[in-house]
Order: sequence, then structure tokens, then C-alpha cells
Amino acid sequence: MNKVLQFGEQLPQYAVPVLNEREARAGAGILFLVAIVAFMNAWVYGDFGPTKLVIIGFFADFLIRVLVNPGYAPSLVLGRIAVRRQQPVYVGAPQKRFAWLIGLVLAASMMYLVVFRNVRGPVNLLICLLCLVLLFFESAFGI
Repeated sequence: MNKVLQFGEQLPQYAVPVLNEREARAGAGILFLVAIVAFMNAWVYGDFGPTKLVIIGFFADFLIRVLVNPGYAPSLVLGRIAVRRQQPVYVGAPQKRFAWLIGLVLAASMMYLVVFRNVRGPVNLLICLLCLVLLFFESAFGI
């Protein structure tokens, strides 16, 4: 059970738990691709159905990343498969947990506004754009 709820890998050459940066960036790219498609669908066609599904998926993914174990998050599993032949680049797990906690808060606010309250307006647009920008920066630049 301890392995299931751990955050990051404990490697002997590092003092703190670490995560593979390449997996995290690939996972962010996958989430960005899904999110931009849903966002553009809502923007162009006014259809918020796919957006609601993506928000639920985002919330579940970030909830697993932050509270359970990043190794079980669907986007990171796909990211791990995408970069399996590359040399791992390790970064501190506490920094990633903080960044993913920001993602969890944004996803939770979107869950409340869009999924539960069915609110449509500039607040949703700004939160969604902030998520897209953060995902793009993580994927493209590792920020």
C-alpha cells in the first residue's frame, strides 16, 4: 500500500523524491491537445458537452497525480509510453506536486462552475485559457 500512495521515486543519487521530467512534459502535451480541441469546439460551435467531459477527466487526472500517485494518472501513463525509449531526466517531486496542485485547484473550480453549476461566461474562459497556457508552457518549455 505504501508504494501506491507515494509521490515520486526515491533514487539513491537524489536527496528528495524525483519524477521523470520527460514523462511530465509528454503528459502535459497530451492534456494540452485534448483541452485545446474541447476549448475550440466550445468556442467555435458553442457545444460545451465535450468540454464538460474534458474537465471531469482533468479533475480526475490531477486528483490522482496529487493525492494518489503520479504513476497512475492516465495522461502520465500515456506520456511514459511516449518517452519510454528516451533517457529519463529527473526533477524534484515536491516542485511538481505544487504545480499539479495549481492544476487541481483550476480543475476543481471548473468542475464547480461548468459541470455542477452550468455557468458560461468570461470567468470560465479565463480559467480555461490559464490552464491552456500553463499546459503549453509545461509541455514546450518545462515551466
